[in-house]
This record gives sequence, C-alpha cells and structure tokens, in this order.
Amino acid sequence: MRSTLATRISLLSVGIAVVTALIAGALATGLIRSSSTSTAQATLARLADVSQSVATDAGSGTAPLQRLRKALQGLNVRSGVIRPGGGIATTYPLVRRAVTIADIRTVLAGGTVSAVRSVGGAPVLVEARPAGAGGIVIVQRRADAVAPNERAIRRLVIALLIAGALAAGIGLLVAARLARPLRRTAAAAHSLAAGNRDVTLPAQGPAEVVAVSEAVNSLAGALRHSEARQREFLLSVSHDLRTPLTSLSGFAESLAGGVVPPDDTAHVGEVMLGEARRLERLVGDLLDLARLGAHDFRLDLAMVDVAGVVDAAARVWSTRCAAAGVTFRVERPVSPLWARTDAARLRQVLDGLFENALRVTPAGAPIVLAARPERGTVVTEVRDGGPGLTDADLPVAFEQGALFQRYRGVRQVGTGLGLAIVHGLVTRLGGHVEAGHASEGGARFTVRLPAA
Repeated sequence: MRSTLATRISLLSVGIAVVTALIAGALATGLIRSSSTSTAQATLARLADVSQSVATDAGSGTAPLQRLRKALQGLNVRSGVIRPGGGIATTYPLVRRAVTIADIRTVLAGGTVSAVRSVGGAPVLVEARPAGAGGIVIVQRRADAVAPNERAIRRLVIALLIAGALAAGIGLLVAARLARPLRRTAAAAHSLAAGNRDVTLPAQGPAEVVAVSEAVNSLAGALRHSEARQREFLLSVSHDLRTPLTSLSGFAESLAGGVVPPDDTAHVGEVMLGEARRLERLVGDLLDLARLGAHDFRLDLAMVDVAGVVDAAARVWSTRCAAAGVTFRVERPVSPLWARTDAARLRQVLDGLFENALRVTPAGAPIVLAARPERGTVVTEVRDGGPGLTDADLPVAFEQGALFQRYRGVRQVGTGLGLAIVHGLVTRLGGHVEAGHASEGGARFTVRLPAA
C-alpha cells in the first residue's frame, strides 16, 4: 500500500529536524569541547598571575594569602607555596602529586610553569609563578575547569531536542493541513468517475492546491456540458433515424398488405428509396465522425496542388449548381498552390462545405469557390449567397448538431454532422477552419492549410 502525502511530508519534516539537530549538536559540542581546555588553562593562568601579585604585595602578612586561598578553594582550585629551599608547603595531596621537581626548580630560577599533567589517570592543569624568594602553585582538575562548559553542552542538547520536537510537530500539522484539500480533491475526482457531475471544490489552501481544485471544477463543468451536448445529439440522431424508419415501415406494411394501388407502386418505391438514402447519409456521417476520433484514422499525406483539387471539385459542383439554378464561380490564381496534405480528404472537406452551401442557397444567388496563398498557408474558401449565419452562430458552427437544432424547421438542414466532420478533417490535416460572413450575403467557410 502506498504511503500518503501527509505521511511522507511528516517523515521528511521529522528527518530534517533530527538531522539538523544532530549536525548542529555535533558541531556545537565539538567546538565547545575543543576550546574548553585552552580556555580553562588561560583562566587558571590569569588566576596564577593574580595570586603572584597578591603574594608579592602581601610581604610578611598572611591575611591576604588566606583570603586568596579561600577564594581559590571556592573555585575548586588547589594552591601551595614553593619554599625558597625547595619543596612545597600545601595541605592538598593533589598539588604534591601534580607538581614535579623540575617545576620547582623552574619557579625558583624565576620562570613560570603552565602544564597539563595526569594524576590518577585524570588530566590536571598546573600553573606556577615565582613570588619573593619562593613561589606559588595552583592546580585544578580539568573536569572541574570544564564543568560549566559541560553543563552548557547538556543545555544545548536539551534545546536542540526541544527544537527538533517542535519542528516535527509543526511538520505534522503542515502535512495534515496540506493533505486535507488534496484528499478532498481526490474524493471529488472519484465522485466524477462515479458519474456525479455536481462537484464543486472550494478554492482553499496553497496556490497549487487551489489550481488543482479549479481544474477539477473546470473538468466537472466541461463534463456536464459535454454530456448534455451528447444527450442532445443522441436525441436528435434518434429522431432523425426514427422519422425515415417510420416512413419506410409504413410504406412497407402498405405494400405487404396489398393496399397500394399498382399505379402508385413506383411513387412509393421512390419515397422509400429517398428515405433509405437519407438513412444511408446519416449513418455515413456518423461513421465518418467516429473514424475521426480514432487513433488509426488514415491520412495519405503528399505534395498536393490545391488548385488542381479545386478545379476537380468545380467541375462537379458547377453542374449541380446549374441544375439548382445557383450561380457558380471559381476564384484562384493561375499558378499551382502546393501544400502537404491528403488530396482525397481535402476534396471531402470541399464537398461537405458545398453540400451545406447548396442546401441553403436560393436560385439566382451565387456560390463561390476560392483558393489563394496567404502568409505561409494555402487558403480554400466556400462562400454563398444564402441566409448566412448570425454572430452567435459562428462560435458553435462546427459543434455537432448546434446549427441543426437552431434552424430545424426554419431552413433546409442536413444531418447536423457535416460541419463537425469538416472541422475534424481539417484538424487532422494540420489546418484550421473558421466560419464567417461572406461578401455575397451568406456564410463563409475558410480552410487554411500549411503551405509546402
């Protein structure tokens, strides 16, 4: 089972706190301990200098020396007096064991002693100074000298432990606070997957979490819109399928029942054939739309003269326009228009746009097929003199069934899928298609393909 984000952040916070405390403690302890011996030796040396001054200034009086001895004893420093003839006068065995004959000779010769000796296996600091005809000596165990530093180290370790615990606690709180909106987002995503589309996440937490929440909200809205459009599309397709099927079933029952007079048989057959072709067009459009969404949609890309494709389409559609009483015109340059595209798919695009235009263009109005180069692209355009599109129609012109629902019963409409297929084909070809207003008074559909 995978660990949660909160667990990982908590472990990371605790790990960082522990490692930081260990490193800081090790560095601080090492620095304190490395400097404690030298600091203690320097402090004892200053005490020895003070003791030398007191002993020199005291003369024959003993009161100052007694006060000095008590002060040193309060600091755990043991003292003694080096006699002029040699030997040490002291009540402390530690002083006798720490001071050597060489130390006594050095002091009697007017020199000073500053050394670290081992007494009973423990380090001892020794300082000796000449005073009058003899000298003084002070001794301190290293453990007593560095005791304040050791206490400081213990306090430092305790402080680091407390800081580490606080850092770990704060990390746990931050992890829990960060993971809460993420868990809420995950629950919302599972709810979306289960089919619930009424999902709304509050914009709370860090900026990244808010961005994820807003993305989930946008996804939920897009899914609601998409599924609503799918339901509308399915209802529309079901209606379009049911109408010709009902007609075919009714005429077939009449033929089977023998209620159709012989003279009307040909007319009934024509009606049934027209309805069957209508069904065939609808099913074909549905299949084309489904293929466009497939990953294995086939394209045969090659160097294509778009002007030649336009000429081929013009030969067919000029005849169909003439039969409908519609004026047909071609606008293209004399030179070739080369693009890397699929000639058959481009012709399918032009045929779809022409069929859409011819359906709504009245007799006497024009349809124009244009082709031209334009800023690194090859443009093909179909313009008509029909009723055209409103500004509100342009953004949804290529959505499945959008215009079909708006103009059903108002003007001639097809299956509601033609422009969606055109958009899908042009997109697959790496181009762009847009709808607009034509100078001829109707609609304009412009296809732009990258020039070769």
